[in-house]
Amino acid sequence: MEPLFMEPVFQEKIWGGNSLHTEFGFELPNENIGEDWAISAHPHGVSTIQNGPFKGQTLDQLWQEHQELFGNQHGDTFPLLVKILDAADDLSVQVHPDDAYALKHEGEFGKTECWYIIDAKPGAQIIYGHTARTREELAQMIREERWDELFHKVTVKKGDFFYVPSGTIHAIGAGIMILETQQSSDTTYRVYDYDRQDDQGNTRELHIEQSVDVTTVPARDTTLNISETKHGKSSVITYLQTEFFNIYEWQVHGTLQLYQQAPYTLATVTDGYGKLLVDGNEYELTMGTSFILPNEVKSWELQGEATLIASEPGKKK
Repeated sequence: MEPLFMEPVFQEKIWGGNSLHTEFGFELPNENIGEDWAISAHPHGVSTIQNGPFKGQTLDQLWQEHQELFGNQHGDTFPLLVKILDAADDLSVQVHPDDAYALKHEGEFGKTECWYIIDAKPGAQIIYGHTARTREELAQMIREERWDELFHKVTVKKGDFFYVPSGTIHAIGAGIMILETQQSSDTTYRVYDYDRQDDQGNTRELHIEQSVDVTTVPARDTTLNISETKHGKSSVITYLQTEFFNIYEWQVHGTLQLYQQAPYTLATVTDGYGKLLVDGNEYELTMGTSFILPNEVKSWELQGEATLIASEPGKKK
């Protein structure tokens, strides 16, 4: 009957910055931190539990040894990964494979993800989709580097939400901070990287053949059926319900009482502060706090003025 709070895992990136410190108060190892892997059991960045009887243990360890915490979902790996990304510069234009392709070629899950825009500088843009009508046209436009013609750009603002299924060409632009919920995968195929060079003058590897193989052509319609349920002054916004994950925004204005509707629930505070009440105990919530509500937690209350993005495992088709 206790939430599991996560220690952040920071990832240095060529496009990273310092906003995870200035906006969230995290103590960063350097000035080029692009990602906080907030809730992760992926071997490239595993979360450690901060509190309670499992303090000091890792999330992948709990998944293997304490399945009762997750409603005995089983499976070899914890299926979800939650990140906060700080794009001080443009990310590479990329695409992710689906499960079938990734398992065959990379030995891990594919990567369907979604983005909640925590903040964005005026005019900041993402690349979201493409204009090619056939796979042959896609390959030709990439080969001829017709980037402005190929990529579809969208101007974003705080509070926007985007679904990015596998096969979607995409990129986060400079000046954007997002909360990303995704399958537990680190497989990325780069289509274009602005011809950037690292400290040694090397350009990063591109994956043109794989990108053409896995991109959905023509681009998929990702129109969402977003709904909002009021709870007094507070509310719950349902963004997405898929076989991979269900995504919600908890807007807390005073109090918000919630009840379990999945084997376990993940949540991260993206704005404000408050308290989490579970089984008569209070836990402080500040920006960047990430936690899992395990299977034994059937109800909980949030207090304060805060926004949280929550997720839970989806139901496989």
